[in-house]
Amino acid sequence: MKEYNKILSKYIPEQSVDMVIELLDKYPCYLKIVNNRKTKHGDFRKTPDGTYQITINYGLNPYRFLLTLIHEIAHLVTYKKYKRIKPHGNEWKRNFQQLMLPFFNPKIIPHDLMPILANYMKNPRASTDADVKLSMALKQYDKKNGKYIVLDLPINSEFIHNNRVFVKGKKRRTRHECTEIRSGKKYLFHQNAEVDLVKN
Repeated sequence: MKEYNKILSKYIPEQSVDMVIELLDKYPCYLKIVNNRKTKHGDFRKTPDGTYQITINYGLNPYRFLLTLIHEIAHLVTYKKYKRIKPHGNEWKRNFQQLMLPFFNPKIIPHDLMPILANYMKNPRASTDADVKLSMALKQYDKKNGKYIVLDLPINSEFIHNNRVFVKGKKRRTRHECTEIRSGKKYLFHQNAEVDLVKN
């Protein structure tokens, strides 16, 4: 238990550590902290030997890490009760809401993040990145990495993504239509995508 406490305190708000340990004690699983993945912050699965495994990206800020961990524990709880159902259906949403409720404490969640997170939890989606307001609010607590987000760039700005240069275009719902300069092909970028700015 002491070892769990020592590890978790590096990744989640200090006031939430004991509460998370209680959850992990109630719903045993192998918690694995892994290298950052571009497509997801965490995942849950049942392993071939019948045990449960949750993986979380190590580079998340404390609030996104906590939210992701509770998200995945909700998958574990839902699976144990219902087995195979829609991954982010109503059963998962209810479990996620119930598990997350005790963490709505000003000693754990910052004042500015609380109302945005509360609004997201009314109908949680498969990814926090799908909620633009929440994603932007969480990004404020990320370590500064010199990156820009597509939303903040002016139209016609040039930026670099995966070693390719694009020009930002018009917004289409939640994404921006951007043109790759070399090929002329158009791609849709999520407005929260992190990119490098082309320096003139």
